[in-house]
Amino acid sequence: MTRFLAPRGVEPFAATLVAGRALRAFVDGYIAVLLPAYLLALGFDVWAVGVLGTATLLGSALATLAVGTWGHRFAQRRLLMAAALLMAATGLGFAGLSQFWPLLAVAFVGTLNPSAGDVSVFLPLEHAQLAGAAQGDARTHLFARYSLLASLAAACGALAAAVPAWLANHAGIELVTALRLMFVGYAAVGLVLLLLYRRLPEPHAETGARRSALGPSRGIVFKLALLFSVDSFAGGLVLNSLMSLWLMQRFNLSLAAAGTFFFWSGLLAAASMLAAPWVARRIGLLNTMVFTHIPANLALIGAAFAPSLPLALGLLFLRAALSQMDVPTRTAYVMSVVTPAERAAAASVTAVPRSLAAALSPSLAGALFAAGWLATPLAACGLLKIGYDLTLWLACRKHKLDDQ
Repeated sequence: MTRFLAPRGVEPFAATLVAGRALRAFVDGYIAVLLPAYLLALGFDVWAVGVLGTATLLGSALATLAVGTWGHRFAQRRLLMAAALLMAATGLGFAGLSQFWPLLAVAFVGTLNPSAGDVSVFLPLEHAQLAGAAQGDARTHLFARYSLLASLAAACGALAAAVPAWLANHAGIELVTALRLMFVGYAAVGLVLLLLYRRLPEPHAETGARRSALGPSRGIVFKLALLFSVDSFAGGLVLNSLMSLWLMQRFNLSLAAAGTFFFWSGLLAAASMLAAPWVARRIGLLNTMVFTHIPANLALIGAAFAPSLPLALGLLFLRAALSQMDVPTRTAYVMSVVTPAERAAAASVTAVPRSLAAALSPSLAGALFAAGWLATPLAACGLLKIGYDLTLWLACRKHKLDDQ
């Protein structure tokens, strides 16, 4: 099992982190699909769905900023365990509350993830540990395995979005109650993660001393953080929960059909992550990030104006097959342009602006949907991301990588 979770040349403890990421991705997969339906069932409007999405991302950004600023003073194992407890509390909060303001508070301080990727406080902590568990090509393969299994788990989680409707139709449970039970499942996974993270090795004193804030790599990290924030602002316009809402409003898709769509798109994204190390080995990390992203965003723009559901789904599937190839390569790239001592800080500093930028756009997308401009968020996302891709390539193509 360890060899399945972590490739050759990788420290065994990395398997625990990969398994934890997969578990989180499974519950994130169905939460992203169910969240808008749950909030609408509670009586909220479309704009409120966007506001709550913004709150989750903004809170995650501030928590990640705290980890980047003070996290190097504490054992990362203990921080991961604390995050797992917070995840359990978040699930119970959403399951037990019905009013907007309490839910907004839980969304802000909690770990809920309405997006396709990982934007939680777990991300910088896990990335820093994974980067130290491998070197060179093995590191790229490790991050690809980490992203691949998360994508597969998220795809399976999206299928689980059909469970509440099944319970409502066959078990006589009210739909809102069935939706609440899914959030209880989210909380239970948080407790499982707590047990998993307890198995991580305690850091040696000298290892903790080597972790530091940003130093010689500050320039490139700040440049990447600025560019990544543009990418994330664009991505926040088409979070999975908002894409689910778009499909329901544009083509009247049911929850089960939306879950099936996210399942297949998740499988395609997983396949692209599997191919990412092979492509990166031949054309480089940066080229893989950029030249697979551009056609994916052109497909998204096409889907925004597609006149029929089959054409829209076809273009979205094409996007899924290409758009996530940059995820493992981007992480490996960041970890390769900084010194080993700066990796935890670099993971946090690049993650915080991404989360802050992504937090601004869901409310905007919700307002555009409410105004009837259903194509605008998708088209704007695609155009912004293409601009990001070209700027990233021009700004970073001459940087040398560190394989240690």
